[in-house]
Amino acid sequence: MAAPEEELNLSILKPAQKRKVRKRVGRGLGSGKGRYSGRGIKGQKSRSGSHNMRPGFEGGQMPIYMRLGKQRGPYSKDAMPVGPHRTHTVGVNLRDLDRVFDDGAEVSLEALVEKGLLKNTRTDVKILGDGELKKKLEITAHAFSASAREKIESAGGTATALREPVEKKRKTRRAKPAAEEPRADEETTASAEATEEEAEPSAEPEEESAE
Repeated sequence: MAAPEEELNLSILKPAQKRKVRKRVGRGLGSGKGRYSGRGIKGQKSRSGSHNMRPGFEGGQMPIYMRLGKQRGPYSKDAMPVGPHRTHTVGVNLRDLDRVFDDGAEVSLEALVEKGLLKNTRTDVKILGDGELKKKLEITAHAFSASAREKIESAGGTATALREPVEKKRKTRRAKPAAEEPRADEETTASAEATEEEAEPSAEPEEESAE
C-alpha cells in the first residue's frame, strides 16, 4: 500500500540548493572573526577599498608594463592611426575556405562573416596558404600571401586584393665625393717654386771658400 502524500505546508519546505552561511565579521572575539575581522593589523589591505585596485597596480612601484621596453612609433590616443606595427590583420587559411565554401563560390568579407570565419568586417583580412585548395574560388580580401595566391590561381580561381602591397624603400647610402684633382695653375706654381729653391746656392759653402 502506497504511503499517503504529505500535505504541503511551510514547515516542510526546503531550498533546492543549500544556503551558504554568510561570513559575519566584527561580531566579537568568540565569533571566530572578531577584533581585526580577518584583515590583520594595519597596512594597505586592511583599509576599506583596498581590494578594488586597478589592474596592473603594484603598490606604487614602477609597474611591469612601464619597466619593459617600448616599440617605436606613436602610442598616444591623439596620434591615431599609429604605425604599421600596431595594425591588426586576421588570417584565414585556405583549408578553411576549402572546407566551408562550395566549388565556384565567391568569397567576400561578408561571406566569411556569414560562414563564421570572421567576427566582423572592421578588421583587415589576409588569406594564408596553409592547407590545400581543390576548389575554384573567387576570393576578395585585403591581402594574400605568395603561397596562397599561387594555390588559388593553380586551382583555377582568382585572388583580388583590396589593398595593393606596399613596397618597402631601401635606404641607400650616398657616395662620398671624390677628392678634387689639383688644377693646372697650382701645378705650375708649385713647380716654379721648387726650381727657385734648387737654383739658390747655400750661404755656407761661400764662406768656406773665402777663408
